[in-house]
Amino acid sequence: MKKNRSTRKKLSDQIREAVEKSGLSHHRIASETGLHDATLSRFMSGERGLTMKGLDQLADFLGLQIVIEARLHKKKGK
Repeated sequence: MKKNRSTRKKLSDQIREAVEKSGLSHHRIASETGLHDATLSRFMSGERGLTMKGLDQLADFLGLQIVIEARLHKKKGK
């Protein structure tokens, strides 16, 4: 059964969930990733996004790996 876009979690929500599941304090994560406490706090609250660099830092620290599911959409008439 295929999942449609509306049932998938956004990448940012998945990363927030991983941060929470880590059991580590936001201060420690910020310190060890080089992010500012305020930046991480705003990301975690959904107030702001993160740069790609910030997302990379969090993913590396938490041991996350992004898996891409390729979807090929054929154009009509070709």
